[in-house]
Parts: sequence; C-alpha cells; structure tokens
Amino acid sequence: MQSKEHTKKLGLALSGGGARAAVHLGLLKALEELDMKPDVISGSSAGAIIGAFYSSGFKIEEILRIFEDASLFNITNLLFRKQGIFDMNSFEELFKKYFPKNSFETLNIPLHITAVDILNGKEVCFSEGDLSKSLMASSCIPFVFQPVDYRGTLFVDGGVMNNLPVEILQKSCEFVIGSYCNSIKIEPEQVHMNDIIDRTFHLAMGSSVKLRAEKCDWYFEPTDMSQYSIFNLTKCDEIYAYAYQQAISKKNELLMLNEKIK
Repeated sequence: MQSKEHTKKLGLALSGGGARAAVHLGLLKALEELDMKPDVISGSSAGAIIGAFYSSGFKIEEILRIFEDASLFNITNLLFRKQGIFDMNSFEELFKKYFPKNSFETLNIPLHITAVDILNGKEVCFSEGDLSKSLMASSCIPFVFQPVDYRGTLFVDGGVMNNLPVEILQKSCEFVIGSYCNSIKIEPEQVHMNDIIDRTFHLAMGSSVKLRAEKCDWYFEPTDMSQYSIFNLTKCDEIYAYAYQQAISKKNELLMLNEKIK
C-alpha cells in the first residue's frame, strides 16, 4: 500500500465509458513517463475497472490486452428480461480470475469505486470489502445490464450520478487529475439510431461532469470520443494511442503540476 506519510498525494479520477476507457490507459502511460504515478484512484464504471487493474499492479499493456480479449459483451450473455438485456456473469468471472483475493485491501494503490443505489436513489462509494461485486455494481449500465444485487439493495452504473468522482479524492489528496472519455463529436449529418442512447446519456451527464472538472488541478478530455462505440472493444488499441498522443502533447502542463506536487 502507499505510505500514509505522503503530505502531497496525487489523486486520479477515471470516468466510465465502456471501451472508451482505454483513454485512461493512454493518460496513465504519459503519467508514468513523467514519473507521476497516482497515490489514490477513484473511478466509475469502466473507469473503476481500469483503476482496479492498475491499482492491483497490472502493467498498462496487460490491461489493454485483457480489455480486448475479455469479450464482456458477448452475445451468449443475452438474457431478455425486464430489467436489462445482458447479465453480469462474464464480468464476475473475469474479475475473480484476475483478482483471486477479491479484496480492496490487497490493492497496491487505494481505490474508490462509485455506484448508484437505484432503490434508495443515492450514490454509494465502495473502498473496502468485495472488489468484484463493487466493480459489477459500478459498471451496470441501465437497460443494458440487469441491476446488481449487493448489500441488500440493487445497484446500477456509477456514472448515472457521478461519472467523474473527484470529491472522494479531495478528502485525502492535495492534487487531483480528472480523466473523462466521453466528449461528444459534432456530427454534420444525422446521427445513427444506435448512437442516440449513448449521446443522450452522456449529454445528460455533461453539466455535472463539467462542474467536477472545474475541481480538478488538471483535467484530461480527448476530443471527439463519440467516434468510438462504448461496446467496440476491438478499437481499444486505437483509443489508447489516440489518448496517449493527446496527453503527451500536454507534457509541459503536466510537468508544471508535477513540480507543485514535489
């Protein structure tokens, strides 16, 4: 675990966004090259999953391969029920495979995961206990996945109420970097029907994300991310490279922040 003696901790908040969360890996690559490894990580949905793998000690390239090979949205997981289309079995199998101890307490970097308690209408933050259940709760996209039954209630995607969880980091970190992977590409022509839900969901969250972005000491939002589908994991390599180039182009800004942290 990171030493509690640090007085100037760097926190990293990672948004959800399905396959687009490969953006965070591009940013992490740039941060590593500048010797800016985060002391604490928070995340929603796919951002929470990236955070868990990174906090557990997996290398960036390993995480990228896991995302591409996981087949989390395989058609064989379809279950046509009222609450959602897909079940979360493949997620749980994946998490237990790579996190056999299944506990926040075994992570190398402290991790905070947001989810939404849909029955009580409130945001919940997990930072201890059952890691796989917490990740499932955070990444349960409404109407796509069935709500996750955990701790006596039902949970859906953390991004519904907080897709950039910076507040939890401000309690323990002097500096916070926010990484958001859902910028909307302006379309000159009609948007396809299969893009409508995605664009509507992220446009609805836009104002709350903007407010949280203003709380960050440095904020990263690669442009035109809606060109990538949240369900197309085959584009992870391309997204990663795209984000890395945008992050490293802001090297001077990051170096200035690093000077403050040190």
